[in-house]
This record gives sequence, structure tokens and C-alpha cells, in this order.
Amino acid sequence: MTSVELLALAAIGEGRYAQGFPSFGPERRGAPVEAFNRINDTRIKKRQRIYRPDVVVVLDPGLISLVNVSEGLKPEGLLIINTSKSLKEIEKHIQFKGRIALVDATAIAWKELKVPITNTTMLGALVKMTDVVKLESLNEPIEHRFGRIANRNLAAMKLAYDEVHLA
Repeated sequence: MTSVELLALAAIGEGRYAQGFPSFGPERRGAPVEAFNRINDTRIKKRQRIYRPDVVVVLDPGLISLVNVSEGLKPEGLLIINTSKSLKEIEKHIQFKGRIALVDATAIAWKELKVPITNTTMLGALVKMTDVVKLESLNEPIEHRFGRIANRNLAAMKLAYDEVHLA
């Protein structure tokens, strides 16, 4: 949810319209959670779940073998996965045949944040692969949200931006 909120704030900071919202089911605590962003240059009137996303970002690599992470993803869409595995290993668990970008956000988070929290890290990968907002547009929302540890989050975001690659 943090990533969704920060991305929406960055888009709004650029003068665009944005929504960010989670989708919680009846699952138990710790279960996978979906969160969605809509960003547009015109007012957004829809306020519902996104069933046909353009981009899916997977923060938890363990989800790949548990759920269909590409469900509903448009064939021309983009799947961005936090993983240390190769594309060949990933393809054993997913059916998506479109564009797939990989980044080891967990390793980056450990290096920069000293914890395996990948939300701001994966924002760097998302921005690099989509140009949805300018990377620097995330600076203020991250600084406001994280205060004294913002610099570490910004460093993790920038490193993921530099290391993400189309598989």
C-alpha cells in the first residue's frame, strides 16, 4: 500500500490525476494483498478494482508460485518481478508471455535499508520500466513519509532504477 500511495502522490505532484487503493479480501493477516493505481492527465471517474492492468509489480517473490500474478494483465502489458531468479526459473511458475522485467529488490533493500522491505525499491524499477512519473517526483513523497530514513529509501529506489532489466 505504501508504494501505491507514494506513486499517486508523485503523479499528483506532477499535476496529474491519480488514485491509489488496496483490495483486501477476507484473508488472514499476512496474506497477499493487491493494491492499485490509476494515473491519468484527465479526471479519473472510475473507483473500482482494476481487472485489466497495464502493469503488475510483484514485491514478494514467493507469490509467483502461490497465485497467478499475471491474471488479467494485458498481453502488451508489463510484469515487474522482485526476484533473484532467472527468467527461465520464473517462467516455470507464470503463464505470461509478454514483457517481463526483473530486479533483485530484496537484495537492494537489505543493502540500503538493512531490512527486506521492497516498496520504495520496486518504485525505482517501475519508474524505469514505465516512465509513469519522473524519478525525482518521488523524492518529496518519500522524504515526507520516511523522514530521517528517507535517504536510504531514495538510494534503494535509485539502485533498483539502475539495475532493473527486461528479461
